[in-house]
Amino acid sequence: MTESAEKKIPLMSPATGEITGYVQEDSEELLRKAVESARTAQKIWEKKTFGERAEAVLAIRDFVVAQADRIAEVIAKTTGKTRIDALSTEVVPVAMGIGYYAKNTLRFLGRKKLRPGNLLFTNKRSYIDRVPWGVVGIISPWNYPFAIPFHEVVMAVMAGNAVVLKVATQTQEVGDLIGEAMNAGKLPDGLFARVNLPGRTAGDAFIRSGIDKLFFTGSVAVGKELMAKAAARLLPVSLELGGNDAMIVCGDADLPRAAAGAVWAGFSNCGQSCGGVERIFVEAGVYDTFTTLLRENTAALRQGPDKNFDVDIGSLSNKAQLEKVRTHLQDALAKGAKITSTSRQSNSPEKGFFHPAVVLEEVDDSMMVLREEIFGPLLAVLRVKDVAEAVLRANDSHLGLTASVWTKNREKGRNIAAQLQAGAVTINDHLMSHGLAETPWGGFKESGIGRTHGKLGLEEMTQPRVIIDDVLPGVQKNMWWYPHGKEIYDGLKGVLNFLYAPAVNSRLRGMLVMLKLFMRTFQR
Repeated sequence: MTESAEKKIPLMSPATGEITGYVQEDSEELLRKAVESARTAQKIWEKKTFGERAEAVLAIRDFVVAQADRIAEVIAKTTGKTRIDALSTEVVPVAMGIGYYAKNTLRFLGRKKLRPGNLLFTNKRSYIDRVPWGVVGIISPWNYPFAIPFHEVVMAVMAGNAVVLKVATQTQEVGDLIGEAMNAGKLPDGLFARVNLPGRTAGDAFIRSGIDKLFFTGSVAVGKELMAKAAARLLPVSLELGGNDAMIVCGDADLPRAAAGAVWAGFSNCGQSCGGVERIFVEAGVYDTFTTLLRENTAALRQGPDKNFDVDIGSLSNKAQLEKVRTHLQDALAKGAKITSTSRQSNSPEKGFFHPAVVLEEVDDSMMVLREEIFGPLLAVLRVKDVAEAVLRANDSHLGLTASVWTKNREKGRNIAAQLQAGAVTINDHLMSHGLAETPWGGFKESGIGRTHGKLGLEEMTQPRVIIDDVLPGVQKNMWWYPHGKEIYDGLKGVLNFLYAPAVNSRLRGMLVMLKLFMRTFQR
């Protein structure tokens, strides 16, 4: 844990209710000192080649692979999810992501030469360098406490930045493991630091700390506040804020696959996935068959504490989230929705923050489950007359993080996907794209701004700097430099005529006038 002179906070297992340890809160002064140390280390680190950086992060991957069991166990203990969930959605994607960034960062961020945009300026040779921001601040959430921050940390480091990370208070033990893994890379002292600040004040503290860019994953409301406050110092921000994600089931879909996919993407991590399925729009002709399969698959799910890999779903991660899910469910039932299936309880889960997986039908637009992010194990299913209505309803949201289309016709699937207002759309799958290091992650509308992961994510970790070099020997001045006179004006008009006049003879006359002016460039 990090050092602090402030209060201790108990850590509790969401699945068992047991106190697992204590953690201390850090002061804002400690954060400022961490940023100062990081800035010093970053000056050393940015001089490293991409190959040297890759060597360091591959050592970090070796640690993750070697400690996979321990990491999965700690993630499960601190979040309430199962160990299989932790391994499949957090540990494995992190290991794959590290390898991807180590291999591809040079290709994405290395110097890029620009082709001249016009014949007139072929003597100007330009290239773009991607320059690290310096010190990147990352505030990460509790739902995927290992995978979400780790991708961003590795991208930042590979791009040449230093990192100061804040993980959620309840997942500090996962933060410790991230720290251990980063130490395995033998980075310069201070290049990576971790602080534990209260969530209610962390954003303000990071903005004041002197960081050069802030990456935040969390709620829409907090993201808006941070963006407004960051604007005062023009601090760039990247925000991933949430979703109320739609799944469209077409009449020609593979219905058993679609139902199984909905159950996994809707109830994985007990539904606490910003990119998970929440709203399902099913064409009327297959609604009954699809919902029958969905009910059966949901009823077969086993929920409870993960004692011997004998459950499918764990608990919600905290009491506040449990209460939020209950509120959404009560609102839907009060307005006429029906529960048509629930998961079954196993392993005596009465002490944890457990809520069964629930399928809701007969839902309408007045209900919170269709209008707001649920972030819990509720699936709202709605019958639609056709794909056009499904697309209209899917897009009828202030959020647009992910969506999915289920059809056997790939061309049809791509056409529907192109109509959806979401940052990531999958065909015949859902949620898993966060685990693909090559695919950018982020949303439309109030789901956020900016991207992480892949080439776009690496570019977010840098600023572009263009260098323009004049390679023509003997040049003394440009054609349009002082002193000015009528011959300058005529020569520049000649440039326009040479390049764009419709008649050939006008172009030839323009070329002669232009060449006369061009010779001026070699005169003192």
